[in-house]
Amino acid sequence: VAVTHGGLANYVAWAVDAYGMSGGGGGAPLHSSLAFDLTVTSVLVPLVSGSAVVTSEAGGAEGLAELIRETGGFGLVKAVPAHLPLLAEMLSAEQAASAARRWVVGGEALPGGVVREWLSRAPGSVVVNEYGPTEAVVGCCVFEIGAGQEVGESVPIGRPIANTRLYVLDEYLQPVAPGVAGELYIAGVQLARGYVKRPGLTAERFTANPFEPGGRMYRTGDVARWTGDGLLEYLGRADE
Repeated sequence: VAVTHGGLANYVAWAVDAYGMSGGGGGAPLHSSLAFDLTVTSVLVPLVSGSAVVTSEAGGAEGLAELIRETGGFGLVKAVPAHLPLLAEMLSAEQAASAARRWVVGGEALPGGVVREWLSRAPGSVVVNEYGPTEAVVGCCVFEIGAGQEVGESVPIGRPIANTRLYVLDEYLQPVAPGVAGELYIAGVQLARGYVKRPGLTAERFTANPFEPGGRMYRTGDVARWTGDGLLEYLGRADE
């Protein structure tokens, strides 16, 4: 995927501010391969803000748990939903509570029960459900949950970040009403140029944007719907 420098810069600048990392915000652990796109958040966001990146030799949930035991107090931790119940078993209540101010979680649907259980152990932290395919850098839509906040069985993916636009459209590329399921499309500065040396696939997934003359949008293949209060809910894949 040919991500642009401008798109990457937009995400990083937004995340530094939105995730409270400006001015040095406690750093972040690196517990996955650099080839995994979650490291955009784990590495670039703290470094740009003047914070440290603490690396794990072991990697995975075990490596992350070890970093939390040894260091803790991170500004943010980027993880996938499956990490939270694993860490709840590996860490003491005190270690979980002091691990990080923000848990930025993405990569798959985030169950509400996982969030409620984690926040019961770390009530001073915030869990951020961050949605975004590699074709839109890494994150383009977020929803934050704190302790005591009501959350359903599935956590919303929230609202688009700065300079990003999201559309829920029917098969005729017309917007659907709130509460009606449709396919999710992404537009804005974070769109990739396309797929390297795959012009056919690029033309299929990156289409003309009927709402912005001369613009493009990315067809995610994800099904979503708007709620009445302007939040996006992820419902699954269109091909399922």
